[in-house]
Amino acid sequence: MNANSEIGSRIEVNGIGTNYHDMGEGHPTLFIHGSGPGVTAWANWRLNLPVLAKQMRVVAPDMIGFGYTDRPDDQTYSLERWRDHLIGLADALELETFDIIGNSFGGALAISMAVHHPDRVRKLVLMGSAGLEFPMTEGLDSVWGYEPSVEAMRQLLDIFAFDNSLVSDDLAEMRYRASIQPGFQEAFSAMFPAPRQRHISALATPEEKVAEIACPTLIFHGREDLVVPMESSLRLFQLIKNAQLCMFGCCGHWTQIEKLNQFNSLVADFLTAQADVKSG
Repeated sequence: MNANSEIGSRIEVNGIGTNYHDMGEGHPTLFIHGSGPGVTAWANWRLNLPVLAKQMRVVAPDMIGFGYTDRPDDQTYSLERWRDHLIGLADALELETFDIIGNSFGGALAISMAVHHPDRVRKLVLMGSAGLEFPMTEGLDSVWGYEPSVEAMRQLLDIFAFDNSLVSDDLAEMRYRASIQPGFQEAFSAMFPAPRQRHISALATPEEKVAEIACPTLIFHGREDLVVPMESSLRLFQLIKNAQLCMFGCCGHWTQIEKLNQFNSLVADFLTAQADVKSG
């Protein structure tokens, strides 16, 4: 077994060596991480996967350009490329239908998947999700503009979490070291160069398309989120017909960590519940 818990299994997806974690049994759920520097699927979802794997199959990949998944030689990234990578992973694992949980950047990808592959996506969970147009926040500008140092990483983690007691020097050191793994920062710098408002637009799905999403959708947002404004999730709630919205006070961009037990419980209940009987 690899000593690095962030490295899971490996599979070829459209010619890209892809690192992913695969746990549990039952209907599969794809967990899509955010776009912070040094991020991996395990770093993002490590407190959620073992718990939720008791009730479902959980599959959490490092998306192309992130973590321990290969980087394309052309260092070109787009919503379409990430979407092709994710549907390619589902095909390689023979997942006919699946649920998706998307965090921030991962939420934008989840929305795009639901729009482009409605026959494959059964349920959707969005957490601090991008995917609509919104004005660039100082927090997101800092995340995408990260230049590696322990101090810069500490400042970013303070932006992510409302409760700064969750941010230790050890965590900052660990995430900093992750961000300077070979190829990590080079790929990250290539994804979101300034001016950065255009990258919010590039991750956005047109509102009229979002309004066509028919699958049951659970939306999470922290009221004190400094990265993606809560108004974005309010708008998603207005647009998606079959949606539920869960808003947490005293919570930043890390709902899955800051509200760990509530998050895991609500997600498990939502994804394992039988569809409501339609009347009329």
